[in-house]
Amino acid sequence: MATIKIKQIKSKIGYPIDQKRTLTSLGLHKISQVVEVEDTPSIRGMIRKVHHLVTVID
Repeated sequence: MATIKIKQIKSKIGYPIDQKRTLTSLGLHKISQVVEVEDTPSIRGMIRKVHHLVTVID
């Protein structure tokens, strides 16, 4: 399958616990960290939930 790169651009401090856990599920722990994950509908849903904290790198 295809993969996508996700970069955390903003801190998770001050956001609800479910959004913090979503970032952890994506494998993101620090600002400017980049992870490469498979492009699945569930991953896309997680990205949509924290779209204000991450960006997708082409």
